Amino acid sequence: MRKDYTVGLTITESGVDDPDPQFYENYVCGAERNYTGYCNPEIDKLVDRQSIESDQSRRRQLVWDIERKLAKDDRPASALLYPRPRPGWRPQMKS
Repeated sequence: MRKDYTVGLTITESGVDDPDPQFYENYVCGAERNYTGYCNPEIDKLVDRQSIESDQSRRRQLVWDIERKLAKDDRPASALLYPRPRPGWRPQMKS
């Protein structure tokens, strides 16, 4: 609550194929789960743009632009990895 720390770890989950939850929950100004208080109105505009982009290749490029800006920005939070989900599978189970 005081933000009196040197290093912290926050584990967040995201949608499998949509970056919106990560961006809107963790990086947009005033987001409830934006624990570091990071705020950059330019990033907010890019997040909104990528969210409404219907062309998947253009949206992918916007997402990478956002990621690069977040990495270069002097912000206290960085994504260490984005895990790939592994669905459970048992040969005995039939659909």
